[in-house]
Amino acid sequence: MRLVVARCEVDYTGRLSAHLPMAVRLIMVKADGCVAVHSDEGAYKPLNWMNAPNHLEEAEGEWVVTNRAGERLVIRIDEVLSDSEYELGVAPGLTKDMVEAELQRLLADAPQVIEDGLSLLRREYPTDLGPVDLLCRDPGGQVVAVEVKRKGEIDGVEQLTRYLERLNRDPGLAPVRGILVAQAVTPQARTLAASRGIACVEVDYDALRGVEGNNLRLF
Repeated sequence: MRLVVARCEVDYTGRLSAHLPMAVRLIMVKADGCVAVHSDEGAYKPLNWMNAPNHLEEAEGEWVVTNRAGERLVIRIDEVLSDSEYELGVAPGLTKDMVEAELQRLLADAPQVIEDGLSLLRREYPTDLGPVDLLCRDPGGQVVAVEVKRKGEIDGVEQLTRYLERLNRDPGLAPVRGILVAQAVTPQARTLAASRGIACVEVDYDALRGVEGNNLRLF
């Protein structure tokens, strides 16, 4: 991870436009390519950011970050106060809560619930960014990466996007497509997933466990 404290101004152009005037800020560049600009307030959320995959070009006094959608983050640097790099190593990732872990186990036993004809290749398939929950194959022979969440939100789409970028580097697996599976998927996550060619599937946890849910059924 690279941490740069600099006096800078930032412009974003893409789905909308945003400008941050000149001030001292923290610029964080993560190993996966994510670039985030933070102030000294506002808790964890950056003022502006560009998720991976993207391309960072550094020139004298200016950084330009561009993603595949053509969005641009331009950071104009007036003065660098600190520039440090740290090797954090491979992160083990968050430990899944009991419901999420059980949901993953149940889907591994019945991948056809996610999509007709889907078969499991491996659970917790390793990548250098962490394990993919389920690596499957569809009836046409294509490899499918499945990320399992209790609630499908934008973070889950971003996580799966990063995994797909890594998996598609392997000619023995590519082309790999992705499916985000959750008990519920937010509209924002669906919109972002659709823009990246990722499918979203909602599943009934109680039905997978063989337990009747709270909704009354006629049959």
